[in-house]
Amino acid sequence: MKNKLISVDFPQKQQEEEEDTLVIKGEFSVLTYNIAGLPQGISAAKTLRKEAIAEIGEKIKPFDIVNVQEDFNYNNSFYSRNEHEYKTSHKGKIPVGDGLNTLSHFPILSYHRIPWRHCSGPDCWTVKGFSITQIQLAPGIIVDVYNVHANSSDVARATRARRENFRQLAKYINEHSEGKPLIVMGDFNAHYAYKRDNLYEFIESTGLTDGWVNYLRKNEFPEIIPKFVAQHMLSLNNETESLDKIFFRDSENLKFQPKDYQVESVLFTNTKNQALSDHLAVSMQFEWACSVERSVPAHESKPLIEQKVLATA
Repeated sequence: MKNKLISVDFPQKQQEEEEDTLVIKGEFSVLTYNIAGLPQGISAAKTLRKEAIAEIGEKIKPFDIVNVQEDFNYNNSFYSRNEHEYKTSHKGKIPVGDGLNTLSHFPILSYHRIPWRHCSGPDCWTVKGFSITQIQLAPGIIVDVYNVHANSSDVARATRARRENFRQLAKYINEHSEGKPLIVMGDFNAHYAYKRDNLYEFIESTGLTDGWVNYLRKNEFPEIIPKFVAQHMLSLNNETESLDKIFFRDSENLKFQPKDYQVESVLFTNTKNQALSDHLAVSMQFEWACSVERSVPAHESKPLIEQKVLATA
């Protein structure tokens, strides 16, 4: 599809007139999933990796924007049955790849990968970090989407590195996405309930909203637990805090309204009801509304679905 001019249909889009302002509306879904793509034998997932990852690639089709982590050694299988129109280019297997990829039914206009400056233990064996993609929800309406995989483990050295990960990410967001609408999601390997993690500092410094806390907990954050022990990752549900998180932020003109949040405990299983990864995917549904100044009368403007974009992935 590269360098090919294509028509893009943006479903369920509405336009409303408010004096000199045009309000454009739409909706989209997002998913973040650590797909456990380390080589068979060292992956923590129990199912056969090549087959399981190919099945994941097929089953993520309903979600408009998907961030995956640990897409290391089986990217060909992952993409082989996937039907998203836009995908970031695979960076490579371990130890050179970061395992981060983004797939979208909306055009991906650009993407960039940034390695962490701090790591600890096994997390230093590959180039983990974060990526940023610019995704076009509609012509002229662009969202910065960040994909994150922070350092793991709760030992002191690892948590120090993870805190620095979030400070590096916050600094990058504030420098490169100032005033822009954001979706930030991925495997944060962190909990609000764990006193050594600095998630509160991260969201305060970036102005982000946690989708789980906002939608399901009515903005009530979990309390810090002095002797916190995380639940097994495959035992989570909508009521328990996941390592895999979805954050969002409005801009002056573009507003997000969460409509659903789900820990996907059923969809990503095989015919034997076995989990396809050692993580559970997390999804959210959003409605969005963007206010733009009316430059021409409505009857003279082109319908959005007739405009064209350049495919870049």
